[in-house]
Amino acid sequence: MIYYQRSGAFRALLPWLLGAVLLILGPCPGRAQSAAGRVGFLDEVDCNTIGGWAWNQASPAMTLFIDLYEGEALIDTVAADRFRPDLLQNGIGDGYHAFLLPIPPAFRDGQRHIITAKFAGTDSELQKSGHDVACPAFAYLDTVRLLEQATFGPSGALVEHVKKIGIESFLDEQFSAPLSGYPSMPYYPTSAPTGCQYVSSDPYGPSSLCYRDNYSLFPLQLRFFRNALTATDQLRQRVAFALSQIFVISGVKITQPYALSEFQQILFRNAFGNFRQLLQEVTLSPAMGRYLDMVNNDKPNPQRGISANENYAREILQLFSVGLYLLNPDGSRVLDPAGKPVPTYTQSTIENLARVFTGWTYPTIPGAKLQMRNPTYFLGPMELYPGNHDTDPKTLLNGEVLPAGQTGDRDLADALDNIFRHANVGPFIGRQLIQHLVTSNPSPDYVSRVSAVFGDNGKGVRGDLRAVVRAILLDPEARGDRRLEADYGHLKEPVLFITHLMRALGGVSDGVFLKDQSSAMGQNLFTSPTVFNFYPPDFPLPGSSLLGPEFALQGGPGYFARANFIQSLVFSNGIVPSPGVEPAIGTRIDLSPWIPLTGDPLRLVEALDPLLMHGTMPWTMRNILFNAISAVPLTDPLTRVRTAVYLIATSSAFQVER
Repeated sequence: MIYYQRSGAFRALLPWLLGAVLLILGPCPGRAQSAAGRVGFLDEVDCNTIGGWAWNQASPAMTLFIDLYEGEALIDTVAADRFRPDLLQNGIGDGYHAFLLPIPPAFRDGQRHIITAKFAGTDSELQKSGHDVACPAFAYLDTVRLLEQATFGPSGALVEHVKKIGIESFLDEQFSAPLSGYPSMPYYPTSAPTGCQYVSSDPYGPSSLCYRDNYSLFPLQLRFFRNALTATDQLRQRVAFALSQIFVISGVKITQPYALSEFQQILFRNAFGNFRQLLQEVTLSPAMGRYLDMVNNDKPNPQRGISANENYAREILQLFSVGLYLLNPDGSRVLDPAGKPVPTYTQSTIENLARVFTGWTYPTIPGAKLQMRNPTYFLGPMELYPGNHDTDPKTLLNGEVLPAGQTGDRDLADALDNIFRHANVGPFIGRQLIQHLVTSNPSPDYVSRVSAVFGDNGKGVRGDLRAVVRAILLDPEARGDRRLEADYGHLKEPVLFITHLMRALGGVSDGVFLKDQSSAMGQNLFTSPTVFNFYPPDFPLPGSSLLGPEFALQGGPGYFARANFIQSLVFSNGIVPSPGVEPAIGTRIDLSPWIPLTGDPLRLVEALDPLLMHGTMPWTMRNILFNAISAVPLTDPLTRVRTAVYLIATSSAFQVER
């Protein structure tokens, strides 16, 4: 139901952007009339709001008041004076005859409540009066929301576990959980040797499988989805995934999985560590060195026309640490007297920093000797060839100067310290982590609180990512059973959309189908088209002033790929295994827990709502689901469950995480 006072750009655009049809207007206003000429309906009761409309045909300008009851107890008296466009379109006065009341917190107790509406001071009930609603308890709903933010999706068992031990204890448990990560992968030469080539006439033969597993990202992508579905260190996995979209490298340029596996392990190791150490390991990663051209970066030689490569110097500043413009602690830009943003650095800063990053080459292959340009090898950090490092003085951020004659190791340490100490890092990195875990448009206060924790974890330590993650997830803007602000939440990107549904529905997979489906939706894991990720953090939501980064992947093909995935997953008996994959289990979900509820469509909807939508399903959507489920013969319970799941999963209400 659309009310003027609750409209907003973010919500108004969702049906258009996602093709959703479930958040449209409810039933058209009817013409039931009381003896006094008053008409009205109670047509919206869900776990968010109680709403409807009332109008006096004899006195069209009169504002009517409505008494709302739970049983015999008066809940509140509200004025029917809100605007609803459907009222105007259907001739109900000027449209300003709707009422709306948030569901009382006391009703979130898991019990069934019957809501009635009467014209104030009378026993005359509105049409459709007598709605019943059962809202899961607050703790349950907030737990589901936490697991949407801190894991790859809630499961029934994990929700019960967190309810039992509490949210803060769960976070402590996750911070100390053993690292899952990826297995160590062996070195393979840059060029595929004989016997490890793809053979089109024998795609599952030994040579083709050797090529697939050592010269494509296939094994890494499968392991990612297996970890997302089953690993116990869910929070670490989720934070590392967020970091991988800030510190981007891509299989578009680096196709050997052992190289990207080593880089991903850096993110896993440091997800709860210190940002300074993360910056160090990312900088010396040979995979990053290859991707952004720091490896074999020669010192300047004007006589030979050689200058230091600026690529990594530019991106470590622009994307990995401080950003383009000076920031206030709340993430807003610092402005000069003319009202223009103040740049964080200049081209000269990049040129000086590029000289810091000279002299580094690939790790030395075991048994070989260090050379100025070691051959390609991705196991271990890059190594310094001292004779190829620029030793002239260098001016960095805030005018700090590195003196002449320093070693490459000293220059690197001092330069990374210079970046790490910059005031921009807290709000710049903190805001992006909030966007990935919680909401695309965090308030300035939210960013400021997280930035403060980055600056000092309470023990005088700067850059403690464990403290930052805790602050993000326990912040008042992250917690609570629901958020109704029009600018709150974020679209689930393809990977999270897939894993959320799989984990909620008891899914198992070898990863092949999930990898292919994510790619079809525009997110082919680890193959970002550019260093700016699959979507930039400042991607604007079309037609509004809000940010909606993940909507960069959503156009027509993206939406239909989501619907096709749900159709294949829900209405099949499982996706068959692919040849040459171990363990070859294919992909399937388990809908059996909901089969016993299919005799009562309302109970089925109420059981799916908390786990899939943390109890925020609008009444109009419940009504559509009820009718759709009821249209399926009672003798076909599986199709009843499939119908409910399909309609929920294709809705914008599910795909936008709030």
